[in-house]
Amino acid sequence: MINYIEEVNKNVNIEEGKKTLENILITIYLKGGISTKELARNSLLPIPVVAAIKKEFIKKGLVIQDRGTRLTLKGRYFIEEGLGFKKINSDLYMRLLMEPWKEHREIIEIKEELQEVFDNRPKVDVTIDQSKSSIDTSLKRAILSLKNHDLVGKRILCLGDDDLVSIALGFLLKKLFNNTIQHTTKITVMDIDKRIIDYISNIAIKESLPIKCEYVDLRTPLTDNFKNQFDCFFTDPPYTFEGLNLFLSRGIEALRRCSGLTIYFSYAHKFPDFQLTMQRYFLSMGLIVSEIIARFNTYEGASIIGNTGQMIVLKTTNLTKALIKAPYKGVLYTGELKETVRSYRCKQCGEIIKVGRSEKIDNIEMLKSKGCYKCNSRVFELIQRENRN
Repeated sequence: MINYIEEVNKNVNIEEGKKTLENILITIYLKGGISTKELARNSLLPIPVVAAIKKEFIKKGLVIQDRGTRLTLKGRYFIEEGLGFKKINSDLYMRLLMEPWKEHREIIEIKEELQEVFDNRPKVDVTIDQSKSSIDTSLKRAILSLKNHDLVGKRILCLGDDDLVSIALGFLLKKLFNNTIQHTTKITVMDIDKRIIDYISNIAIKESLPIKCEYVDLRTPLTDNFKNQFDCFFTDPPYTFEGLNLFLSRGIEALRRCSGLTIYFSYAHKFPDFQLTMQRYFLSMGLIVSEIIARFNTYEGASIIGNTGQMIVLKTTNLTKALIKAPYKGVLYTGELKETVRSYRCKQCGEIIKVGRSEKIDNIEMLKSKGCYKCNSRVFELIQRENRN
């Protein structure tokens, strides 16, 4: 099938990137009869630029001017077969676009379906900075991708996925396509935790979700078959500058070489000087900050960051580049930079046990799994934190 987006881009070559052209065509598909003025407002482009784009679509036989701008049969075929919208529930898609954070009946149903999946996910491994996001958070991330037209027909990467965003994306797709798999979206999960990979893979098979999991240690460069492949990616990296740089660099290499692609970057709320340095890193990578949504993410048991985090929506440009391309051998996780040793008291016998990277037991999850070495109880209370390094 001819890629009409590429064809039109050759003639108009807008600085906003080819994805903007695609989004305009999708908007016409969803809102038949839309005016040029409204198209301009939706795409944040000047009216003359949108008029020129529309003229090129008309030349290609994709749209016509008939009581507003409408798709031709050829244009509808391209959207449905070429961009993956065939048999989509357009009503639900439009309602989620217009009111993305409303508790629509279908969203409530998805949350109910996800409850058991999220309840049974593997315990967090704090040594690699894992923390469980809520169902609401993972589903909101999926809806945010729909809002930005980054869901249907796309190749999506989840760079680390203890939050099960891939599962939320899959369930949202099933709802949009009336519980069928009549769509072309492909989701890839890269994670160093084999428990997460196995868990997501099993759910994907059981629920017929378009998810493929790969064991990947991001300290090692991506292989060529993963580079220049994806339309967007999600990541919730370690809350260190080293983790930020490495995860973003590997993700950038995985993205297609195209301006205007989206990176969904979840991170803790930090003090101003930290965020200034963080944004300098974004600029050095040729990324722009498109949107910052405070308190977007909520986490279970992540009291050290106040159980909340921000969503930073980044966009690629023609200058986007990875800062780290070689193998990475430095520190990465929070505990590697500054170790915290926690002292827990067994609630049954009173024995005090230290937990930390330099101790015999790495984390509280391991302690609960092994139990108190004196009485085998698995109930403990935190009594002291000691920072080392």
